Formats: sequence, structure tokens, C-alpha cells
Amino acid sequence: MDKGVVAGRVYIVGAGPGHPDLISVRGMRLLQAADVVVYAGSLVPAAMLDYCRPEAERIDTRSQVLETLLPTVVDRARAGQVVVRLQDGDPCLYGALQEMTVALLAAGVEFEVVPGVSAFQAAAARLGVELTVPDLVQSIILTRASGRTAVPEAEDLASLAAHRASLCLYLSAHHAKDVQATLLEHYPAETAIAICYRIGWPDEQILSGTLSQLHDLTKSAKLNRTVLYLVSPALDVTAPARSQLYSPSHVHLFRPHRPHTTLAPDIT
Repeated sequence: MDKGVVAGRVYIVGAGPGHPDLISVRGMRLLQAADVVVYAGSLVPAAMLDYCRPEAERIDTRSQVLETLLPTVVDRARAGQVVVRLQDGDPCLYGALQEMTVALLAAGVEFEVVPGVSAFQAAAARLGVELTVPDLVQSIILTRASGRTAVPEAEDLASLAAHRASLCLYLSAHHAKDVQATLLEHYPAETAIAICYRIGWPDEQILSGTLSQLHDLTKSAKLNRTVLYLVSPALDVTAPARSQLYSPSHVHLFRPHRPHTTLAPDIT
């Protein structure tokens, strides 16, 4: 068995946003070592299972609930098998991680959580943007609109939007009209947005526009699930921006003060 893989332990692995290459190296190695892989086939691409050994047991849980899923996971782990619970994105973001870890603790089963790339990171990479541009925006808010799963009152979308940070809105396509109206109370109508559908998958779509178009773009593209909204002034920035970290005037432990010649970078 691969070093660092423990029999009888459950590994909750973030698969990333869709493309098999975006799983972490550790996640890939755990899939290669797994005796059992438990995954939601509606959210994890089938190609991700190509990392598994042919004899590995594959269990698609898309139609199951925790009460039917959990006994399988616990039984396989207690039998000394390497169990991978493969989840889309990163398990710590809207991944029903808490209920799984509490149940495993109660059952006395060891587990390890392996992080994955989240959709907001993959979306920013595809757009080629930085979500924390110096002197423009320095905070990122990850949230969702209130729906069947309620959002705590202190995290109401209106109160978060008041910060005008880079806003990454998950699980909210069904509420696009209300979301737009709420955000327009705080962000300018011309604020740049990106509507990212199934980011990282072969059929991904990225629609760009302004906040005033959020609902119409969503409706015209007939998007109602697996959508991430990015709302940020950083999405429409073409002017150069300098961080303090690489400024000649910024002194730190690894770059003590010394004279610098100011040169325009040669990027030709």
C-alpha cells in the first residue's frame, strides 16, 4: 500500500471543479490506493474514476441519503478497507462535510479530509483575473442565497453585499432575480460579473456581463443549477496594479533595504 495511506480509514477527498487534472496529487494517489470509492455521480465526472484500480468497488450515491450512505462507509472502513468519499470541489465548501465527520466520530472511524480546488478558484483562473487587486478590493466573500437551506440572519446577502467585496455566489441560480435586486442596492449596476456554469467540465459555459444583466443572462441561457456567480470590480480591471510585496520601497526579512533602479518591466 502507498506510504501514508492507512487501511480502515475514510478519506474525504475534494475532486476539484470537474477536470480530472485538477484533483490534488494526494487525492489522485488515494484514488489509486482505494478499495472503495463512494461518490455522487451527478457531481463528480466519471473520468475521475479512471485513477482507480479495476478491482476497486465504486458506489454512486446520487440517489442516496446519509442514512443509507453512512452504514456502507462505516462497514467498509471497519473491515479494514481504504475508503474514499469523493466529493466535488472542496469538501469544506457546501460539501455536507460536517454531518459526515460527526457521524464518523460517533462510529469511532478514523478519517482525513483532503482539500480540493473550489469552483471560485477555477473560475478566476479561467477568467485570468485576480480577485484581490491592490487598492481596489482585498476581500473575497463566499456565500449563497437563502433557499431550502436557510442562511443565518447575520449573513443575509444584503449585509454581505454592503462590503462590495469580490462576491462568489454558490447555489443561487434559482434566485437570480432576487439576487440581482439585492446586489444592486449596494454594487453599481455596471459592476462586472461572470456566470460560470459547470466550470471545469467539458460543457462549461462562462457568460460575462454586468450586474444589471445577471437575471436576464441566467434566464436566456436556461441555467438553473451548477452555477457560480462572480461579482467583483476586479473582473473588469485592465490598468496596472502594484502590490507592496514586490515594490522596491517595500522592505522585509528576505529583501533588506537597498537602492533600486526603477525600470519598466520588459515583457516583450
